[in-house]
Amino acid sequence: MLRPKQMSRVSVTGSKRVMDDVIEAIHSLRLLHVTEYDGSWEGFDPGNPVEGADEASDKLVTVRSLESILDIDETDAGPTRVLDDEELETELEEIRQDVNELEDERVEVQDELRDVEDRIDTMEPFVRLGIDLDLLGGYDSLSVVVGEGDADAVRDALADSEVDTYEVFAEGDVLAAFARADPEALDDALVGVPLTELEVPEAENDPDSYLEELRHRKQQLESRLETIEQELEEIKLDVAGFLLAAEEQLTVEVQKAEAPLTFATTENAFVAEGWIPSDRYEAFERTVADAAGDAVEIERLEVAEYDDDGHVAEHGPAEGEGGHGGAEATADSDENDEDEQRQPAEAVADGGDDRARADGGVVTMGAAEPPTIQDNAGPVKPFEALVEVINRPKYSELDPTLVFFLTFPAFFGFMIGDLGYGILYMGIGYWLLNNFDSDVIKSLGGVGIWAGGFTAVFGILYGEFLGLHQLGGILWDGHPPIHKGLQPHFIYYGYAWLTLSVILGVLHLVIGRVFDFWNNLDHGVGEAFMESGSWIVFTLGLWWWVFTRTATAPKPNFMFSVFAAEGMTHPVTGEAIENVALPLGFTGFPVLELFSVDLGGFTLVVGAALATTFVGLGLVIAAEGPIGLVESITQGFGHVVSYTRIAAVLLAKAGMALAVNLLVFGATLTEGEFHLIYFMDHAPDPSHVIFGGLVNGEGAMLIIGGIFGLLLMVLGHLLVLVLGITSAGLQAVRLEYVEFFGKFYEGGGKVYSPFGYERNYTAED
Repeated sequence: MLRPKQMSRVSVTGSKRVMDDVIEAIHSLRLLHVTEYDGSWEGFDPGNPVEGADEASDKLVTVRSLESILDIDETDAGPTRVLDDEELETELEEIRQDVNELEDERVEVQDELRDVEDRIDTMEPFVRLGIDLDLLGGYDSLSVVVGEGDADAVRDALADSEVDTYEVFAEGDVLAAFARADPEALDDALVGVPLTELEVPEAENDPDSYLEELRHRKQQLESRLETIEQELEEIKLDVAGFLLAAEEQLTVEVQKAEAPLTFATTENAFVAEGWIPSDRYEAFERTVADAAGDAVEIERLEVAEYDDDGHVAEHGPAEGEGGHGGAEATADSDENDEDEQRQPAEAVADGGDDRARADGGVVTMGAAEPPTIQDNAGPVKPFEALVEVINRPKYSELDPTLVFFLTFPAFFGFMIGDLGYGILYMGIGYWLLNNFDSDVIKSLGGVGIWAGGFTAVFGILYGEFLGLHQLGGILWDGHPPIHKGLQPHFIYYGYAWLTLSVILGVLHLVIGRVFDFWNNLDHGVGEAFMESGSWIVFTLGLWWWVFTRTATAPKPNFMFSVFAAEGMTHPVTGEAIENVALPLGFTGFPVLELFSVDLGGFTLVVGAALATTFVGLGLVIAAEGPIGLVESITQGFGHVVSYTRIAAVLLAKAGMALAVNLLVFGATLTEGEFHLIYFMDHAPDPSHVIFGGLVNGEGAMLIIGGIFGLLLMVLGHLLVLVLGITSAGLQAVRLEYVEFFGKFYEGGGKVYSPFGYERNYTAED
């Protein structure tokens, strides 16, 4: 699960007379991730598309255009069908003509409708002005300006101009200025006047009548457009299944027809190459051989093996198999003797013998890095989508999906820790998983189910259901095994989770460094240790020292008590420890003194932990240079402390749920513990009441408070539910992506895209 599926590079070499049969066989298998020929072999050229490829491509473009016009998607599919070429040709042409005619008319109607709507919008000022449209222009000796502006300002401007005869008609801010002058003189007179000119419609009616005509025309156009839409919808219902099937069949035809473009070819032979999962090689070889017989040679060129350290070994021929990019292919020969034992063959172009040769003596077309098929079990598979948000893992590096699966739901569930929320998260995940076709959304649904499951488990351990602690009374007789630490009485649990967050951070980051060490082993053990092992030594040494019983002044006292046992002596205060979250008997690591140094009034005790820290720091600086000193602070210390966000989000979400329940049910604070009034079997002490609660009123206030309380209960917990995703979810993802992945993960693996097509709407003949 930490490694992708093992891949093998295969070559298929044969006579061109069987190329179509080979393409058909390979396409049906959907196994070969084809390597495109890079043109590096002298005498070999990329192949040409099969006859009819252009025609099939044109038809495919037509089908997709029709689907776009009719707004067809996979939900419109009909039953699976078989399409013959004649049926496809005839029916497609009929559909094209009908749809294009309607589409052309629809576009024409839509254009006219937009024009009419624009004219309707511009008529409102003319209606207010009230002057017949034919009177606003067409004069020989008068010029007219119609616009929106200040009529008095227009009159003043005309009075001050050389225009001696004029009249201004106005209604509100809409005006028409008539002047015995040429248009240029009138425009010059109005320069500087705040006036927005309006274009006069070409009509003879009065504005009201013309506007009514426009509105009537709009109704006609809208009616015709609706009719066209209905006709297109009827066509869609009739032909959607056919078009989806046609698209699929034509896509398959185009794939097959254009496949030779990736082959290396001569006049009489071809060589195809690519990657397949190693465990499918026998099936691949058998199927292709059955399709083409003796006229084809199938070779496993190399297996992308992992060496003893788990790294991709040097590429080379598969053991006991040929080591070239295909069987011998010449212009004079197009078949091989099936009784002849296979030998390492050569790709020869009609008498030539120059060819590309990769490491290990293998003749290849290039692209040495295999594609990546992540090999994760069913429960882990949904988390691949979250890993691929960063990038698909390379074939040569460890796949972190398993660790993501083991840690992300646990982080999330620990932070939320509520049975009610957990059930809701699982329900949301189940809904996403079963109601969407998108692989990404389905994966998010699977992640939601796992995250909700852990939330529910921790909720049971915390004894909480929607922030209520009554579950602890039902399951644990009022004493659940752990608490969140929000209540003052249990504050030491909050300290415990803060400490535990740091410990989880150390472990998580060390795992990341171990992954990095593994990935770097191909550089040699020594270099891998300097690059990755130095960080492991430094991080473990530093936090070993932090948890030792030395230099305790700057260290918080709770880290030596929350995981102790009741009655043990605190190593700093010397007092008996009373409040213990998890009784593990831990009060700090012993110093394990190696030597001490007298620094004049101060004695530096150097223990094993401190020595390990300085050794690790020295190794980091040796590997990273002076910048390693800075990075040791940010990564060795800062990145670990970053995990305290786990405890912070835990307390924040618990506080929000408590606030909602406190407002609804009311609460008292007695001896450092909150008690919800609604669930108390006796009247609370008024001096201890924090809030009376919306549901604890009497008479009419009980009804009003109950309604508002129910509303607040639903909306408040929905808010906490959503913020649980945006805070706990994002913070957990951040720890994975930034702190964990940043230590070892590079990504950039190739997507495995096998040649072939998964049919959904058509059946093969």
